[in-house]
Amino acid sequence: MSHADEQGSSTRMVIAIAVLLCVYGIACWKGIPQEATRQIVAGETGAEAKPPTDSRSGEAGHQSAGDAKSHPPYFMIAPFALLLIGIAVFPLTPRVADWWDNNLHRFYVAFGLGFATLLYYAVAFEHPVEGHFPAGHIASPSAGGLNLVSAWTVFENAIFGEYIPFIALLFTLYTICGGIRIEGDQPAHPMTNAVFIAAGALLASIIGTTGAAMLLIRPLLDTNRQRRHVKHTVVFFIFAVCNCGGCLLPLGDPPLFLGYLRGVDFLWTLHLWREWLFVNGMLIAIYIVWDRFWFYPQESIRDIVQDETRVTRMRFRGLWPNVLLLAAVVASIGLLDPAKPLPGTDWHPWLYLREAIQLLLVLISLVAGSRAVRLSNNFNYHAITEVAVLFLGIFICMQPPLQILHVEGPSLGLTTPAHFFWAAGSLSAVLDNAPTYVVFFTTAQSLGGNDLMAGVQQSLLIGVSLGAVFGGAMTYIGNGPNFMVKAIAEKSGVAMPSFFGYMLYSFGILLPLFLLTSWLLI
Repeated sequence: MSHADEQGSSTRMVIAIAVLLCVYGIACWKGIPQEATRQIVAGETGAEAKPPTDSRSGEAGHQSAGDAKSHPPYFMIAPFALLLIGIAVFPLTPRVADWWDNNLHRFYVAFGLGFATLLYYAVAFEHPVEGHFPAGHIASPSAGGLNLVSAWTVFENAIFGEYIPFIALLFTLYTICGGIRIEGDQPAHPMTNAVFIAAGALLASIIGTTGAAMLLIRPLLDTNRQRRHVKHTVVFFIFAVCNCGGCLLPLGDPPLFLGYLRGVDFLWTLHLWREWLFVNGMLIAIYIVWDRFWFYPQESIRDIVQDETRVTRMRFRGLWPNVLLLAAVVASIGLLDPAKPLPGTDWHPWLYLREAIQLLLVLISLVAGSRAVRLSNNFNYHAITEVAVLFLGIFICMQPPLQILHVEGPSLGLTTPAHFFWAAGSLSAVLDNAPTYVVFFTTAQSLGGNDLMAGVQQSLLIGVSLGAVFGGAMTYIGNGPNFMVKAIAEKSGVAMPSFFGYMLYSFGILLPLFLLTSWLLI
């Protein structure tokens, strides 16, 4: 990207963020976020004892949550499955690969399948829908004609309740970390790359998998510029830094953060240190052996000589103000939950105040940070746009599968930690792992028992937590950072595996490792 292109792109983003913040300010002036927070708090405390009412349809709440325990037919999994197939197949099909590489064309596919899902709820689903935004309610079907209230409730659940907080956090970490550069060119020995992966796995639990991935993927690619065999290194980076490293703290991965919001103690996830150490330690050990004895010997003598001689010391650029901004992002996640009062007060943050603060931090990073650093990073918004576009469709299309799981989950016969580990892990590979975690968290809660944490047996909670975090590494779509790292690597000239090619790595490496983890530790 040229300096003019980068400056123009940043200027447009600054204007867009400023407009969004002004819109939010106007909404606050009108009292809209405050009223939403009041509803959330009332729902959390049970302040409203009256039957649920769908205020948008004006119908009295003769329905109850139990009435909403109907789900769409199983064929409504089709839009979600078609979107996943498109993500997997289109890049491999010569006639459509170039067409698919355009984010606008990805949007056409994602929006079309999402619209088909919403259309089903509007014309064919005749049962109440349980809404979660801004607080729990039941959307009653219309007596006749289009069921717009049901379709809108599904849209709210997907976009306002899940997608906006999800993409706002990813965008914030992606953009702020894009203003930090770790530069230098060390010899790309197997041990050098292993240190990058190990540092990222540790950092992932502190600033999140997205933050750690965006901070370290570029220096890792720079270090390996002279090597020809690089894609396996990026794959292991995705395994550890984008996924398995993020299970020590709730800030590490969105599923664990959702557990924290549902009452899991902030430091409870430190109970997972043995599994974290075992899985990430094994991944790094496997990488060192594989790279040392297979890939590194295949490098040409010329490339190795260049790699050994073109060495520069490591140095950091762009730390100011971005390190402080990252700390502020962490604080916003921990403190600005509308369902919980600000520590030491009885004031509940307004709805989307957390996301507005995060956008403000991005604005500061873009205005006060170094544009030269972003230019050196070849920073652009292509990768995060790809994630935003595809996950827009994914979040809508996955509502029917999630609704099916909500209803059928308790009858699935899940009773042991291993059951929950494999169930949550399998679905996290193809569904976003955050809502998948919620489904199985709720299922485990329904079982009761002793030694509870937030109403869940701690042994079962371990299975759910590890399954959601580790399972996200199985495919490119299992966790948001996976796609971003893939896109950045490809823009840097690394020929990354296809969707199914990546799964050959995950099934060959992660699946046996997870089997061993389940047998020894869960």
